Amino acid sequence: MAAGALTREGGEDAFRRLFRFYRQRDASDLRGVVDFSAPGGQVFRSQLSISSVSDQDAYRAGLQPVSQWKAYGLSGYPGFIFIPNPFLPGCQRHWVKQCLKLYPEKPNVCNLDLHMAPEKTTDLWGQSKEQLRRKGSSKWEPRTLLEKLRWVTLGYHYNWDTKKYSANHHTPFPSDLAFLSEQVAAACGFRGFQAQAGILNYYHFDSSLGIHVDESELDHSRPLLSFSFGQSSIFLLGGLKREEAPTAMFMHSGDIMVMSGFSRLLYHAVPRVLPNPEGTALPSCLDQPLSSDLPVGSVIEHSSEEDWQVCAKYLQSSRINMTIRQVLAEGQKFPEESGTNGKGQAPSEENYHENSKAKRHKPNTV
Repeated sequence: MAAGALTREGGEDAFRRLFRFYRQRDASDLRGVVDFSAPGGQVFRSQLSISSVSDQDAYRAGLQPVSQWKAYGLSGYPGFIFIPNPFLPGCQRHWVKQCLKLYPEKPNVCNLDLHMAPEKTTDLWGQSKEQLRRKGSSKWEPRTLLEKLRWVTLGYHYNWDTKKYSANHHTPFPSDLAFLSEQVAAACGFRGFQAQAGILNYYHFDSSLGIHVDESELDHSRPLLSFSFGQSSIFLLGGLKREEAPTAMFMHSGDIMVMSGFSRLLYHAVPRVLPNPEGTALPSCLDQPLSSDLPVGSVIEHSSEEDWQVCAKYLQSSRINMTIRQVLAEGQKFPEESGTNGKGQAPSEENYHENSKAKRHKPNTV
């Protein structure tokens, strides 16, 4: 049965049916997936707040001037904004390196902390880089710790068990990522956005992200920002109920999604990671070198060739996604808690990674 027929069927958990369809089909049957590089049909151009971000601040965040961005909306999804890769040449490399080398460091929290002693997870990059750089294409080679990474939390650390954030489980949010997020939010009409929590997802070709809603933040008036790097994926955006069939769309390296307003609390999922459509090991946008003269105050750093070789090898079979949230409204505080220790627990299959090799009932197995 084609995806269109499954969509028309509706009924009980139409989202799950389409999730399975895109999870199991081969890459040749993707005719129903929206491609924002060739917009049409339910896709329309969306207006940005060009005056809200100076060209200098955009450059400092590694972005093109907002006047040069393209932004799109989807009919039936008010508040959803899709921005195809607005990054300046070479700047995606910075965020990839941060996600692999810096952000997994303590005091931030990752899935490996649930399975390993603290001293074993203090330097994932250092323990993995040589083995990863030398790695061949054999599936039988042992995985490095970086390849076992599934998620990292930043700022207010999400508790997978209680599905809540808390005041007593917080570490400083990375200043470079906060600046990037603030510029993107402002360009989309959300001035004053505060990046307070981040969940970084690390996918491989056999990974998926289960059907869920991001509703744990106490302030839903602020947008959810999503940044993708590396290999491509299919993203499913549904409705307020799982009975509503979702729309499938491609996400490629550098693409940004903003979910706000009505679209902020919609069901969504990632059923599949795909090789980048150019047919090369890495998307061409990741091959571009960074300019030698960065603007004053830039949050972007040059990566050494040695570091980028490790990142590039990792991305040949992987995708990294950063989702950034504002948890509290201005002046808002967390409610008083009782009986919780604030520690992050392993996510369930329903709201986190599914892995075909783990039979989907053992998420984040390392």
